[in-house]
Amino acid sequence: MKSPNKLAIQLEAGATTALVYPAQGQAIDRTLILAHGAGAGQQSTFLISFANALAALGANVVTFNFLYTEQRRRIPDRGPVLEACYTAVIAAVRDRVAGAAPLFIGGKSMGGRIATQVAAADSALSVSGVVLLGYPLHPPGKPDQLRDKHLGQVRRPMLFIQGSRDTFGTPAELEPIIDRLTPRPVLHVITGGDHSFKVPGRNTEAQNEVFSGIQRQIVAWMRATG
Repeated sequence: MKSPNKLAIQLEAGATTALVYPAQGQAIDRTLILAHGAGAGQQSTFLISFANALAALGANVVTFNFLYTEQRRRIPDRGPVLEACYTAVIAAVRDRVAGAAPLFIGGKSMGGRIATQVAAADSALSVSGVVLLGYPLHPPGKPDQLRDKHLGQVRRPMLFIQGSRDTFGTPAELEPIIDRLTPRPVLHVITGGDHSFKVPGRNTEAQNEVFSGIQRQIVAWMRATG
């Protein structure tokens, strides 16, 4: 397992650091940027394990910290600041990592939502698709506060990985929204999975297989989409 390479990215409001996990084995010539969720940065166990696994499957993977995380603040910045950070990371990765190869964006929870907002805001942005790991359709317990109005403007392939027990939005809640989108996104349901795809029980082997299946699905989808 190779250590990731650091990539410094300068922004108007400060600077952040991205980590580049180079593709290993049989490379698929695809690069995926994965942003972290609201409560954990790019050093979270979840993001590190996914980045390493996807790299082992042949994808270049880039993670990064939003500015509030890099600056060790607990409360996320407002949407425009988060979007500006993600946009700067895309530009840096396109210039210094991905080149002309297909580039995908996405992330865990909030990170994925910001990716969709960035894609929706710029139809000319050179992004081949969006990977969403537990899309936060609404705050837990508040199903009337949907975060879906912008999704119709993404107009790129999207892969939703959603646990059947996700309190931020179940697959059943996502399906009618997905049915209205063009191109129609792929919805991959993790039966029994919560917002982080953890399934009931303490069987480590079974849980690892759930994660491995998700990672294989992501790589197969990018290979078929890019």
